[in-house]
Amino acid sequence: MPNYIRAKFEGGFYFFTVVTYKRVKLFHSELTRQCLRNAIRETQSKHPYETVAFCLLPEHLHCVWKLPENDSDFSKRWLSIKGLFSKEYLQLVGRQKQVPESRRRKGEVCLWQRRFWEHRIRDENDLQQHVDYIHYNPIKHELVGRVEDWPWSTYHRYVREGFYGNSNDFEDVIKKAVEAFGE
Repeated sequence: MPNYIRAKFEGGFYFFTVVTYKRVKLFHSELTRQCLRNAIRETQSKHPYETVAFCLLPEHLHCVWKLPENDSDFSKRWLSIKGLFSKEYLQLVGRQKQVPESRRRKGEVCLWQRRFWEHRIRDENDLQQHVDYIHYNPIKHELVGRVEDWPWSTYHRYVREGFYGNSNDFEDVIKKAVEAFGE
């Protein structure tokens, strides 16, 4: 089994992709979105971080976090979010019937993939590319035709705060983000 080593920098910016188990579309319902909001809020109250950008899709999410200056433990935060979400979700909908033995032995449930993807943001340009990519993601996955039509994204906050203009302005941003990620 590979030994995963994560680079950690105190106070850094990080991009994350977190995926549901077998890409099950958990986040179509308000119930699951509320469970996730609750888990995020509780985790942020115990282990602060700033959410720079966020987009929730049916079976995964992308976000950029800024960790506190004296802290680099994003894994602790994801463990908390996933655990709190799973606990509340299972209390509301009941126990899962089929949990593979490898997960059962470790006391795991089948709501999340075990790992997550992280990328340390290197500079301002890298940050902007990742924020744009996050906001573009619902279009990439053909969930909407216009980025402003996807409600579960910080894109709307960025528009309110003047970082983006209208969707026509965002078309150039989209092209740059797609080129940066080779998609």
